[in-house]
Amino acid sequence: MKLSVLGAGAWGTALACSAAAQHEVVLWARDPVQAATLASARRNERYLPGVDLPPGLEVSASWDEALAHAHAGLLVIATPMSGLRSTLSRLPAQAPVLWLCKGFEAGSGALGHEIAHELRPGAPSGVLSGPSFAMEVAQGRPTALVAASTSPTLCDQAVQAFHGGALRIYTSQDPTGVEVGGAVKNVMAIATGILDGLAARADGGVLPGLNARAALITRGLAEMTRLGLALGARAETFMGLSGLGDLVLTSTGALSRNRQVGLMLAEGRSLHEAVAALGHVAEGVYSAATVLARARSLGVDMPITAAVVEVLQGRLPPGQAVARLMSRDARPEGL
Repeated sequence: MKLSVLGAGAWGTALACSAAAQHEVVLWARDPVQAATLASARRNERYLPGVDLPPGLEVSASWDEALAHAHAGLLVIATPMSGLRSTLSRLPAQAPVLWLCKGFEAGSGALGHEIAHELRPGAPSGVLSGPSFAMEVAQGRPTALVAASTSPTLCDQAVQAFHGGALRIYTSQDPTGVEVGGAVKNVMAIATGILDGLAARADGGVLPGLNARAALITRGLAEMTRLGLALGARAETFMGLSGLGDLVLTSTGALSRNRQVGLMLAEGRSLHEAVAALGHVAEGVYSAATVLARARSLGVDMPITAAVVEVLQGRLPPGQAVARLMSRDARPEGL
């Protein structure tokens, strides 16, 4: 099978490396200098330090070459969410495409499948998501993902492209649920990072611990599910890889960028300082306000998300955000 991965960041490079063990893969890098460096050094040191690119993986800065290679094959978009619309608009009208980015589009509040329907109605498209750190995939560590599309054929292509070795691919007919899970878990990971960062401090005030972390993740899952159901998703999707699975990983894993942002905010750093120290994109930082706006437009209550937005915007100190959540009125458990 031939496939082209459009975007040479951490996740695009990791999946391209994995697929190259079985297929003919081109990894497209927007920057010609980066492409030349990857091709010669056979490493992506900025995003995946110490990981060798497999011999069969071709790296190119030529857009036309990447599209031609995947003709009658599969295109995989590995840009941040902010680049999904522009990338989709450049693709052939009926080319099958999967994207890896997670979030709601800033401004429009659209999910990936909504953008694809707007730009390429009727074309086979879907999302590949789930609990996955790029470095572990690149290192060949066992990982399970879910390919979601309303096209069974595209789901089969995703399995053919990536299932095997250390990667296990499940399929879903619920792209809405898979995308909501992938977007909201980033916001919850910031919240959990804040909580754990406060727990490590001994300067008085609210001092959360592991009990609080478990409660936050559980109620975060409830928020995620509420929003998903309002958008037409299936409840069971949120018990799967892109819901509970990705939420737990991103909220607790040391490699989580969004969690790291939360930890640094709890230390007293500004958002600007935290993002600069991170050096990579943390999608939750950019999508939190959009998630909240989409929820409010649907009448969906998301108190944890609202608290994260206030912390990110500098309107509420992290400790006060936790205290405010704890002071909410009692209510029956459930969605």
